[in-house]
Amino acid sequence: MIPGGLTDAKPATPEIQEMVNKFKTQLEEETNENYEEFEAVEYKTQVVAGINYYVKVRVGEDRYIHMKIFKPLPGQNQDLVLSGYQIDKSKNDELIGFQ
Repeated sequence: MIPGGLTDAKPATPEIQEMVNKFKTQLEEETNENYEEFEAVEYKTQVVAGINYYVKVRVGEDRYIHMKIFKPLPGQNQDLVLSGYQIDKSKNDELIGFQ
């Protein structure tokens, strides 16, 4: 793995689903939508001063959101942070790094 570079996409795990679930309510409020589906499909990671998780989440039929979740280094006693998201994505949109 290259520091700062994105890994290859991997299928989402229960741990990744648990992470995205923490931000469902916040996303619904910010996007003014209610998501009946909220399923993490795949993810990539990026090592920074912690780990950025880029996660593709299915929110409806061919409707996806890309989420960027920051996980601080262990021992910093900080919570996960939703540091960005992109709406109006499709199944075929590749996860890429974004601010």
